[in-house]
Amino acid sequence: MDTKHLPSNLRDDMISEETKSLISSLPSHTDAQGGKICKYQGCWYHYNTLQGVLNFQRGFQPQDTDIILASYPKSGTTWLKALTVALCDRSNNHSSYDHHPLLSVNPHGIVPFLELNIYHESSSPDLAKFSSVPRLFATHMPLHAMHETIKDSPCKIVYICRNVKDTLISWWFFKCAVYKTELNRSSLESIFKSFCNGTFSYGPFWEHLLSYWRGSLEDPKRVLFMKYEEMKEKPHDQIKRLADFLGCPFTKEEVKNGLVNEILDLCSLRNLSGLEINKTGKINNIDHKVFFRKGEVGDWKNYLTPEMENQIDTIIQEKLQGSGLKF
Repeated sequence: MDTKHLPSNLRDDMISEETKSLISSLPSHTDAQGGKICKYQGCWYHYNTLQGVLNFQRGFQPQDTDIILASYPKSGTTWLKALTVALCDRSNNHSSYDHHPLLSVNPHGIVPFLELNIYHESSSPDLAKFSSVPRLFATHMPLHAMHETIKDSPCKIVYICRNVKDTLISWWFFKCAVYKTELNRSSLESIFKSFCNGTFSYGPFWEHLLSYWRGSLEDPKRVLFMKYEEMKEKPHDQIKRLADFLGCPFTKEEVKNGLVNEILDLCSLRNLSGLEINKTGKINNIDHKVFFRKGEVGDWKNYLTPEMENQIDTIIQEKLQGSGLKF
């Protein structure tokens, strides 16, 4: 399989001999696109992603004011990054947001992933450019993968989750775009099967969800659990909730002056997808435009059969049973 055109984390030619030795002792699998994944600490990773996870676990030194934006892939990550940047950047007083960083830089360029970008090649990267307070980082790692590294830090974690069926369809479109493969029934069924048995990148999906859900129950001042569907249904309430958690609540004057609406409009799919940088740019060999599709709730109904729906609903109900987490 030719991997030269793929993002670096999907290639397996940049890992250390030590990591190769570790991988040889781990459960391994070939995913729906033919990529090699292995199971480490209960989570499935592409080989190069595992290298980044290991580098992060060895080298990351959290600061008390750090904010880590976490998600299972294709769950609203780009939107959460944009909103958080806009909220934390309010002190810079951008005039009507005419010159806001989000207008010229993709959200993934402003808030990089710890294991996929920053620590991908080294356990001691240069973090000098992250001089602002708070530092903003992102991750797709489950919470337990970060626990030992950040357990003694009061840094804050925001997790966004999404209905698994919409996540699955978004993954399907994204994977086919990245691997440059055809969107067809066969590829959807392959991804669906991997999703359901848990052998999927960063899976099992339910373990990922539960790690952050339990973390938010155990330490609500440190871990905020947000649902994509609630953000879509009540954006004003949810962005205020996010701002409160991050320690930068809206003032009465900001609300009165329409700043909440202004930020929501700036970070909307309609606005971000229409920007030139997000139509033409690239990051990690992935076109920016691939990160913006429909962003709709319930789009899965256009693709999944009733049998698929029932199967995945049954699995999620079983796996989340007793947790208190529902969709």
